[in-house]
Amino acid sequence: MIGRLNHVAIAVPDLEAAAAQYRDTLGAEVGAPQDEPEHGVTVVFITLPNTKVELLYPLGDNSPIAGFLEKNPSGGIHHICYEVQDIRDAAAKLTASGARVLGDGEPKIGAHGKPVLFLHPKDFTGTLVELEQV
Repeated sequence: MIGRLNHVAIAVPDLEAAAAQYRDTLGAEVGAPQDEPEHGVTVVFITLPNTKVELLYPLGDNSPIAGFLEKNPSGGIHHICYEVQDIRDAAAKLTASGARVLGDGEPKIGAHGKPVLFLHPKDFTGTLVELEQV
């Protein structure tokens, strides 16, 4: 059902410093910050030869990333994202097997302009999983 790893998302307390570290220290290709108000985050994508890293920074007071950073002030891995061919089909198969889709269960448009869903971390060994339709 799942395809390739699309990205690993890391919540960061200082977006500019984190982007600079990837760009200047690691020599990675770092994109421009983009606000995603529907998700309450500002994101920066780092392009790697085989996947991406997504830096997440809170956007607004109700950002889920703000809560994550309160518990993890230094930041850390927030979620992993896998690609799926049909997000509604994947969600139906997962819920039929007992997995929980977060929110209202309806896909939202993610930072890549494609439908995404999140799966409850308690159903995936403590890892928040994002699915993105390709």
